[in-house]
Amino acid sequence: MISLTSPIETRAHHWSAGLKLGLLCATTLGLFFVESLIFHSVFLLGVIALYAMPGKAFFISGWQHLKMLWPFILVVAVWHLWTQEFALGATIIIRMVAAVALANLVTMTTRLSDMIEVVRFLARPFARLGLNTRALELSIALVIRMTPVLVSKGQSLSWAWKARSNKRSGWRVILPFTVLALDDADHVAEALRARGGLTNMEKK
Repeated sequence: MISLTSPIETRAHHWSAGLKLGLLCATTLGLFFVESLIFHSVFLLGVIALYAMPGKAFFISGWQHLKMLWPFILVVAVWHLWTQEFALGATIIIRMVAAVALANLVTMTTRLSDMIEVVRFLARPFARLGLNTRALELSIALVIRMTPVLVSKGQSLSWAWKARSNKRSGWRVILPFTVLALDDADHVAEALRARGGLTNMEKK
């Protein structure tokens, strides 16, 4: 498993995780109250500038994580071309890209352990009620760490199919991808059991 945290140090790496996540939530929420295409375009340019400031390597690495947005962009674009709501479609696409890019930027500049600390702080009221908040913390950590792994394996399956056939892989890689995902889940479950499960895991 790998982490999405960038090894390239930026000033944002030293900011409080709680502050960055709070600003992310407030900013993303605020974007949905603005319908101006010009505003969202300027905001996206600002996000791109934030990616460019740490250097070329950081910029390329950051935007590579956003390739998964293309199917959603295509669906939104086709629908709004069909309904002839061009300005609205452009606004939605730019807003989506900007919001996800900003969230990705926070992830790249925040250690996973710091994010877990924020979740642990927010979940304290539930822990006092006797609920097991460790499961929530671990779930978030697994989602953040396993998502790029599954994306990479999906790309490897597509490349393997292209090496054997001139046809597009399409739905044909769904079954082997599902098997790989279940196999990874089984290995993670075995690792958790080997460490005593959720209740006995050492908190780091």
